[in-house]
Amino acid sequence: MPRLRMIKGVPSLRLRPYLSSPPEPLKPSFRIFKTVPLLRNDRYEALVQRQVVGFVPTMGALHEGHLALIRQAARETDQVYVSIYVNPTQFGVNEDLSSYPQTWPTDYQKLATMEQELSRENTRGRIHAIFLPNTTTMYPGLPPSSEIEGDGSFVTITPLAKKLEGASRPVFFRGVATVVMKMLNIVQPEKIYFGQKDVQQTFVVKRMVRDFHLNTKVIVAPTVREDDGLAMSSRNVYLGARRRRVALVLLNALKAVQEVFARGARKRVYLHKAAMEVLTKVQKQQQALPASQRARFEIDYISIADTETLDELEEVASEHGAIVSGAIKMLPIEEPRPGEELGIGGDASAVRLIDNIRLDLLSAKLDFLT
Repeated sequence: MPRLRMIKGVPSLRLRPYLSSPPEPLKPSFRIFKTVPLLRNDRYEALVQRQVVGFVPTMGALHEGHLALIRQAARETDQVYVSIYVNPTQFGVNEDLSSYPQTWPTDYQKLATMEQELSRENTRGRIHAIFLPNTTTMYPGLPPSSEIEGDGSFVTITPLAKKLEGASRPVFFRGVATVVMKMLNIVQPEKIYFGQKDVQQTFVVKRMVRDFHLNTKVIVAPTVREDDGLAMSSRNVYLGARRRRVALVLLNALKAVQEVFARGARKRVYLHKAAMEVLTKVQKQQQALPASQRARFEIDYISIADTETLDELEEVASEHGAIVSGAIKMLPIEEPRPGEELGIGGDASAVRLIDNIRLDLLSAKLDFLT
């Protein structure tokens, strides 16, 4: 029900009660699968009918970024498969697997609403199937390991997986590549959809698809952002108002790189300096505040990399551009104030944030948020 605003000088309205029970929403027609054989039987029917399948893999806690991928898949394919599975092998032994948001009832409602939206818009495709496996299904052999030298059947894509995010999270891309390979073998989609926010992930998956001759096209959609510009992420729910405001420093650092590039800077030393000046300035400002007011963060990296290999560049060629990416870690709030708006978990856990832009002559002429 829409929220009513109280307007000064206008008496409030009393809503009449329903004369009968409100109509129940239509039950969605998509199918839910938890096992591989049943999903494969369903997928075989699509193959026989020459239906083009688009696949959107997720870890749940769906937000508008995920829904944008589903919309695009529905425009470009006949059947959309969505997976929801929190993959343990991409979390290190000391990372936040246990606290990762798992919100299936809410996710289900969002998918049901999305199906109705697609029906109204008469898109080419619809949400056809949701895959909800458990870890025994996804890892039927040895229990999955998050140890760097742990046993198991894994896919490794190096040296890509060792750079940037991989340097800080050494098992992350091994886990990503492994679970995506498993999902592609199970679903066998013609197209698989990812968001640009996780840019290194898209490089890893593209390399894997090419190197293993997988019959799937990788589609990368633009980053979807919150109203304030923060890149959408399932982890954003852990950020209360205080950390959320300071978290925009990463976006501002990327914008600073874009601005000096637009003014003619091409050498890494100047581009990197522009980002670090923004980050370190805000970092020092926050450190100087009392514990009850500040939101501290750590700087992981700022990368200025080749658009094909993710190799670091010493100078950006205007005709090729670069990918500028970065990561920060928002540290726990030290002293929450009474009544302060806190995120899930009370802002007590560190939250890693990543973002990136494509640096080229066209983007340099545009406002970053368009």
